[in-house]
Amino acid sequence: MPASIILSNLSLSTPDGRPLLSDIDLTFRAERTGLVGRNGVGKTTLLASISREHIPQSGRVTVNGTVGLLRQDVQPLAGAKVIDLFEARAALDLLRRAERGDASAEEVSEVDWTLETRLASALARVGFDVAPDIELGSLSGGQVTRVRLAALIFAEPDFLLLDEPTNDLDREGRKAVIYFLASWRGGAIVVSHDRSLLETMDAIVELTSLGAARYGGNWSSYCEQKAVALAAVRHDLAHAERRLSAIDGRAQEAAERKARKDSGGKKKRAKGDMPRILAGARKDRSEDTGGKNAEITERRRADALEAVDTARRRIEILQPLSVKLPSTRLPAGREVVWLDCVSAGYRPDREVLRDLSLAIVGPERLAIVGPNGSGKTTLLKFVAGELRPLSGTMRVRPDLALFDQKVSLLDPAVSILDNFRRFHPKAGANECHAALARFMFRADAALQIAGHLSGGQMFRAGLACVLGGAMPPSLLILDEPTNHLDIESIEAVEAGLRAYDGALLVVSHDEAFLQAIGITRRLDLAAPRQRAGCRII
Repeated sequence: MPASIILSNLSLSTPDGRPLLSDIDLTFRAERTGLVGRNGVGKTTLLASISREHIPQSGRVTVNGTVGLLRQDVQPLAGAKVIDLFEARAALDLLRRAERGDASAEEVSEVDWTLETRLASALARVGFDVAPDIELGSLSGGQVTRVRLAALIFAEPDFLLLDEPTNDLDREGRKAVIYFLASWRGGAIVVSHDRSLLETMDAIVELTSLGAARYGGNWSSYCEQKAVALAAVRHDLAHAERRLSAIDGRAQEAAERKARKDSGGKKKRAKGDMPRILAGARKDRSEDTGGKNAEITERRRADALEAVDTARRRIEILQPLSVKLPSTRLPAGREVVWLDCVSAGYRPDREVLRDLSLAIVGPERLAIVGPNGSGKTTLLKFVAGELRPLSGTMRVRPDLALFDQKVSLLDPAVSILDNFRRFHPKAGANECHAALARFMFRADAALQIAGHLSGGQMFRAGLACVLGGAMPPSLLILDEPTNHLDIESIEAVEAGLRAYDGALLVVSHDEAFLQAIGITRRLDLAAPRQRAGCRII
């Protein structure tokens, strides 16, 4: 039987009982499927249900074949080695004893002589070369992720279940994973916000509050289909609103006619032109007819209201965020950042950056790129004033804002609205609410406590608080802003940054994000000429 995963009438909930997904019917076959949706919608829980690590609230999961799951943020055990992720430590020990001549005849018959070749082959498929005896604690988070993926490949499952496989990977790591998946011929279900990775998929499944929808093709094809769907929903909304308006109009006309008729009847009864019995009968028929008509009208109005509400909820899911911001009024020739032969690090005897010179002038958009450990975050910290240079000269405009991955500039103990007021103490109530509404924090949504927000909401709230005032800062510094955000949140951040007309200094491995925000120049910290102190103008 061909490998397949079938979800039948599946409903999922969180461990504390909060509903996530209801009545999901999906079939996955030997193809690569990207699984997308807002943070918290249930993507990770769905993978856990397929791998039997989570019990569904109801419904059935049928797996024909074997699966291998790559989880997010799993910390290796103390002392664990690379070989332990392959679950082959005993087999490797036996192989090495046999090679030394220390194994018995019975043990030699059980030796897997191809083990080391297969280990190396699996690691090579994710672009990584590491000895199996290396402790995992000595590797970076991105390197451990690549080893975990290699271990799944080594096990040769029918389906790969990958939860954000490119998170924490540098540019080369991302390329290796993308290249591997492009050549994978088994089944794969990939939860990811990495649009470059999603371009290699055969299909996209989107999870929303309305359920699951499957789109054939890769990410670009999915976006085209969503644009068509958005146009159709906007048409449906306009039709539903016209219908509701027409029902309300007819109801108003009917009410006015009835009022005029009732008024005329009262006048006739008052004059005595109509027998009392006949007048009473007409009054009863009128009330009965009016009551039935009102009931029919109310049912029609309720149906029209439901159609309007459904269309609006679908638009809320489909429609991308669009933001208009005040200008920073930053002139094209104004110096924003100037570094001359700067060296920086966390200890005087251990420089992370040496003799770096850099100039950012006017509303330039500069991306800092390079492998993990090359000093990207260090550069951002000393430009932002959080770290003093060990040597050299620097000048930086004071009106700047640093967005780290935790959006530490927000006070997590107070509401989004109170955070906005902290940044803009002179803003009136209407100005505060209007600014936050531009970032989709409307009405009571602005009263949410910052510390209770998801990662995507937190970053969007930070942008609203910093950029929503009358005079945004001239320089924004962003450190891996798309890590752990869902695609909808990334697109919201992109919309905000596209509307911003100041200077940007960005560290990101997300190439699609860098292109979307209009990066005009790059500084590669791994390139010898920059490391040697070449000034970037």
